[in-house]
Amino acid sequence: MDNRINEIRRKISALRDEMIVAEGVIRDQVNHDHDCTEAAHRLLAMRSEMTVLIGQWKAAGGSERLPDVREHLKRQPVARPKKD
Repeated sequence: MDNRINEIRRKISALRDEMIVAEGVIRDQVNHDHDCTEAAHRLLAMRSEMTVLIGQWKAAGGSERLPDVREHLKRQPVARPKKD
C-alpha cells in the first residue's frame, strides 16, 4: 500500500509543477493581451485531475498533511517561462 501512496504523491508533485508552469503561461498571455483560453482550460483539467489524485491518495490510506504550493516551491524551485 505504501508504494501506491508514494506513486500517487509523485504524480501529485509532478502535476503541481505542471500547474505552476501553466499559471505562468496564463499570466504571460494576459500581460501581453493574448487569448489564454486554451491554457486556462488545461489548468482547469489539471485541477480536476489533482482532485481525483487526492481522492485516490486518501482512499489508499494517505493521512499525512500534503504540502501546499508554497511549501512545494520551497523544496523544489520550478523554471518559469521567460518574459519577452
